[in-house]
Amino acid sequence: MPQIKLTIEYDGTNYVGWQFQPNGISIQEVMEGAIAKVLREPVTLRSSGRTDAGVHARGMVACFVTKKVLPMSAYVDGVNCYLPADIAVVHAEPVSDSFNPRFDTKGKHYRYTVLCDPGRSPLSRLYVLQYKERLDVERMRLAAGLFVGEHDFASFRTSGCAAKTTVRRIDSVTVSCEGDFLHIDVKGSGFMRNMVRIMAGTLVEIGRGKMSGQDIIRCLREPGSLAGPTAPPHGLCLIQVYY
Repeated sequence: MPQIKLTIEYDGTNYVGWQFQPNGISIQEVMEGAIAKVLREPVTLRSSGRTDAGVHARGMVACFVTKKVLPMSAYVDGVNCYLPADIAVVHAEPVSDSFNPRFDTKGKHYRYTVLCDPGRSPLSRLYVLQYKERLDVERMRLAAGLFVGEHDFASFRTSGCAAKTTVRRIDSVTVSCEGDFLHIDVKGSGFMRNMVRIMAGTLVEIGRGKMSGQDIIRCLREPGSLAGPTAPPHGLCLIQVYY
């Protein structure tokens, strides 16, 4: 049966995350419902990973199989007709039966955004972590490089994380400014639950002068050491999944 690969963009504000949950509506549930309406048959999506409640995505990847043969436009324009305004399929393509959206990934790119402004920003409030004080961007940039490489990130995962190994490869962590917005871009082989949010929270604490790069070194050398706080989910966005 043909396997279809979708790239999906969504605003995670109103959802319990990507995966089905008993306590609310998930992105996966809405997506499967919309695809089923186009195909007139139920489908099951396999994704490249999960995002938590409130986390956004520009490039979530998911696949499904179907017996029907339709033009790719049916999986973009057709499915989008049945999706709410905060979810959209941005690309669709056929892939081989052996393609696995989770285990075939080469890496992922996440972005965490902070707004440094004492004034209220109604248009940004759902997509950034706002700090009224200025952050020391140079200190953050220097510290960000300490994450790069293969390390034990046990200190940078949430309790209850079921990952079998805590070793991960980080390819780059960059800190850039766009006006009052500060972007923390993290690229790596894979991430544990809340890992990027804890990394971002740690860098913000360094920018505030509450922590230093030595704290990152300590956490990487002594797994289980206390890292910075877990940054709120709404500042995080999955930008791209690499294959």
